[in-house]
Amino acid sequence: METQKAKGTRKGYTTGACSAAAARAATLGLVAGRVPDAIDCQLPNGQLVRFTVTEGSCENGHAHAVVIKDAGDDPDVTDKAHLTADVRLLPAMPDAVLLKGGAGVGMVTMRGLGLEVGGPAINPVPRRNIEDNVRAAAGTLLSNDGLEVTISVPGGEEMAKRTLNARLGIIGGISILGTTGIVHPYSTAAFRASVIQGVEVAARQGLDTVVLTTGGRTEKFVMRELPDLAQLCFVQMGDFLKYALDTVVDNGIRHVVIGGMVGKLTKMAQGETITHAGRNEVDTDLVADIAQAVGAPPEVCAEIRAAETARFGAEKMEELGLAHEFHLELGRRVIGTLVARYPKKFTLKVLVCDFEGNKLAEVEQAHD
Repeated sequence: METQKAKGTRKGYTTGACSAAAARAATLGLVAGRVPDAIDCQLPNGQLVRFTVTEGSCENGHAHAVVIKDAGDDPDVTDKAHLTADVRLLPAMPDAVLLKGGAGVGMVTMRGLGLEVGGPAINPVPRRNIEDNVRAAAGTLLSNDGLEVTISVPGGEEMAKRTLNARLGIIGGISILGTTGIVHPYSTAAFRASVIQGVEVAARQGLDTVVLTTGGRTEKFVMRELPDLAQLCFVQMGDFLKYALDTVVDNGIRHVVIGGMVGKLTKMAQGETITHAGRNEVDTDLVADIAQAVGAPPEVCAEIRAAETARFGAEKMEELGLAHEFHLELGRRVIGTLVARYPKKFTLKVLVCDFEGNKLAEVEQAHD
């Protein structure tokens, strides 16, 4: 009898990966004269994955392809979304690949997301991944002409109402997201159990340190920073800070390092024990308070207070030349909050990186 995979553990694919697959299929349609029924797409993490193409057409220098998103066991509002790519030739524009957002893809209206205001809400990693797949499929077609790639999501505007996009200044649709191409069921009991298990395994190996990170990019960053630690020390906790730290205490682990970026770290500093974007908003009053503490002028603090993201505050502080001081103080606030919650249970260090994985600050708990 075939054994079924445990419920809650099935991985899916991001909106970015599905968009890249649709774009690659449409491009291949332009090259071959027919959009394929399935396409092998290279994910940002290097994996080659076959996607079913549910719609395809090609005529007069324009190709159209649709890939339906499967989010796996993650309860995602974009599950079953029709990620759609329309690719057209740009005559006499050799090597150009222009990416646009169509209906159902949000438009960015505010700073603080690391995306161009007025442009589509297609994050940098998916943007590169879509272009890489288009170029791979286009081959010599780009020798003489360019390609315009428009990603759209029918019904995306309705889906976006069930996200925080509007509060973040993304209007008219969903965001095209994903740093690896894979959706892990972060929101499920299965992922929470894997976090607990990761900490327990480290403890059972006699390791006295765990490094907790919020995702793949932060884990790569801290692994570079702490090359002498065994790989088992590193646990991707996702949004499950409380479960990770409770397990640290239960297993007598003495040293904790937390690696994170400004948004999740602000959630930790404000006392959120589960840091998922959909759970609670970032406290921009706290971000403004940190900015004020390191010397930001009142008018900048007021801007930060009125913003919707912690990243906006970080960007303003960078403009003022106060980024390092700001992130140091953020790290201190995280330590202060967690030490109050877990007094004398473990030592704590916080490593802060930016969205490209570059180190911004390192803060260690002051010893008595």
